[in-house]
Amino acid sequence: MSNVQELEIAVSQLSINELLQFSEWFEEFLADQWDKKIEADILAGHLDAAGKRADDDFLAGRASPL
Repeated sequence: MSNVQELEIAVSQLSINELLQFSEWFEEFLADQWDKKIEADILAGHLDAAGKRADDDFLAGRASPL
């Protein structure tokens, strides 16, 4: 049995309160992982070209309004 299968079984056996607590923790965990990935991509220069295109579009008046 894989770790994922073991986790699925464990999560399916949680009470509703435990499931809510786990869900909140997991959402925070995913957000932290996303932040770390974006930071690593920025530091590695992987977003430089996209940033340059956005700056160029803005300066040329092609920016979309929010």
